[in-house]
Amino acid sequence: MTLAAFLLFLPTCIALNLVPGPNNVLSMNNATRFGFRPALFAGTGRLVAFAGMIVLAAVGLAAVLATSALFFLVLKVVGGMYLMWIAFSIWRSPVADMSVQDGQPIASIRRLTVQEFVCAASNPKAILIFTAIFPQFLNTNAALLPQFLIMGGTFLVFELATIALYAYAGLHLRKALSSAKGQRRFNRFSGGILGVIGLALLATHSPSSVTPSAP
Repeated sequence: MTLAAFLLFLPTCIALNLVPGPNNVLSMNNATRFGFRPALFAGTGRLVAFAGMIVLAAVGLAAVLATSALFFLVLKVVGGMYLMWIAFSIWRSPVADMSVQDGQPIASIRRLTVQEFVCAASNPKAILIFTAIFPQFLNTNAALLPQFLIMGGTFLVFELATIALYAYAGLHLRKALSSAKGQRRFNRFSGGILGVIGLALLATHSPSSVTPSAP
């Protein structure tokens, strides 16, 4: 993976992490209801689910991409279009209902962690991100698996930071982010970033040639 590709991957990764998806809203609600620390520890369930998806995507795609230049080209185009679709969906997405009932008992961290894991593992968008967007930044003239793991590790680091950010927001920015106006602005901010990056990928990030394997 070239330095230029990694520098382009970083804002993409941050934008994908910050999208107010179901896990992020869950972390915010957990922090509001049970406190910052339980919400942060519960987020490890999400990290475990994403780590498993990253390993599966890396192992499977590395073998295919190493032998098929056409598949790599198709995947790059599909990935760029998918990124644009995510941006459009986020831009147009309705605001979430983050209302909280008063007087709820403190839940066990184990139950909250399992809840985060199931929420992440059952989200089809996650595996699509790892299989359709990560390959956009690969250098096919170098070993693919290490590049995939570098991107995966970077994603998980930013995901942990995002968990902490949303949990903190649940404690201190609840009023601003629970309003329809605040959520809509944040959705359009995230969608705008992803849309610009998707256009840049489609317009300038041409696929590298793949050396055919020996018969």
